Amino acid sequence: MTAAQTNSSLAENIRALREHFDTVVLPMWMGRGFNNALGLPFESLDSSSGDPLPAVRYRAMACARQLYVFALAPGAAAAQHADRLFESLHRVFRDENGGWRYSVDAQAQPLDDTQDLYTHAFIVLACSAYFQRSRNAYARKLMLATAHAIEARFKTADSLYHAALSPDFSQPLKPPAQNPMMHLTEAYLAAAQVAEPALFAQHLRALAQGISQSFVHAPTQCVAEALQGTPANRLEPGHQFEWLSLVHGAAQVFEGLDLAESLPRAVQWSREHGVDAAGVIASLDEAGVVIDDTRRIWAQTEYLRVLAVTGDLSALLAALVDFRAHFLHASGWHECLDASGAVTRSDMPSTSPYHLATCLDALQNVVS
Repeated sequence: MTAAQTNSSLAENIRALREHFDTVVLPMWMGRGFNNALGLPFESLDSSSGDPLPAVRYRAMACARQLYVFALAPGAAAAQHADRLFESLHRVFRDENGGWRYSVDAQAQPLDDTQDLYTHAFIVLACSAYFQRSRNAYARKLMLATAHAIEARFKTADSLYHAALSPDFSQPLKPPAQNPMMHLTEAYLAAAQVAEPALFAQHLRALAQGISQSFVHAPTQCVAEALQGTPANRLEPGHQFEWLSLVHGAAQVFEGLDLAESLPRAVQWSREHGVDAAGVIASLDEAGVVIDDTRRIWAQTEYLRVLAVTGDLSALLAALVDFRAHFLHASGWHECLDASGAVTRSDMPSTSPYHLATCLDALQNVVS
C-alpha cells in the first residue's frame, strides 16, 4: 500500500470511529446511561441492551471521567451535559475535609470516604477540561485546591504519592502505585494549560524522576505497576503506551529526564512481548511471561494512541481496522475479549468513553 493509500484508508477509519463515538457512545451516556434523578452517570450499561445495570454505587472518578469526555465533545447538548456533571461532581462528592469522597451509594449517600489519589487526579483533569470549555471560575478554583491538597497530603518525601489516605488525610492506606501517578501526570499536564505552568512543570519533573527511580524495571525499561522489589510485580503494555503518549506530548516538560529516555524502549519491549494478532495483552510478569491474557478495550485504545503520536501509520492502520472489527458493535463496544476474540464482559463501564476520547484526540492529529 502506498503512503497516499495508507493515509486515505486511515482517514476513513478514523472518521468511522469518530462517527461511532459521536452518534452511539455519547448519546447513550446522555440518555439511558444518566440517572436524571441523581444527576449522575450510571456506573455501567448492559452491552447488548444498553440498559443501566442495577446501581450499587457511584464513584467520583467515574463522574469526573464523564465530565472530561463531555467537556471535550462538540455541540450545545454536550456543553449542557458537562454543566450538569460538574454541578453533581462537587455537590455529591466534595467532602468536609477539603478532599473528595471515593463513592456514594445507590441513593447518593456517602459510601466510601477514602481519599483516593486516582480520584483526585481525575478531578484535576476534569476541572481543567471543563474550565477550558466553560470558563467557569469555580472549576479552576476546585482544580487548584485539589492539586494543592494532593501536594500537601499525598506527597511522600521521595517525590512519590500515596495511592490512598484515610478520610481525614491523616493515615496512609495504600503505598505509591504507578497508575494513580500516571493519571496525576496527565492531570498536571492539563492543569498547566490553564494555571501556574511553571509550578506544575516542577511537580511533573519531580514525579517523573520518582517514577524512574522507584518503578522502572531495568531489564525491560517498563514502568511496573508496583514499586520495584514488590513480589509478583506486573508490567502492563497498555500503561507503557499511555505513559509515552503523555510524555511525547509534553517533550519540553520532560526534556533530559531518565523517563523520557526509557519509555521508547519500554514501548518497544511491550510491542514485542505484549501485542499479538488478538491485540494488546493485559499484563505480563517482569520476565515477559503472560499473567493476564485478557484484551481490554482501554489497552487497545492506548496502543492506537501511541502509534498515532509516534507516527507509525502502517501499524496504526492495521490496528485500527482490527479494533473496529472486534471491539465495536452497532450499539456500543465490547469491554473485554479473550485471546480467541470471545467476549468476556457483558457490560460497558461509564469510564471507558474517556479512553476512546483521548484516543480520538490523538488520531485526529494524524489526519488534520
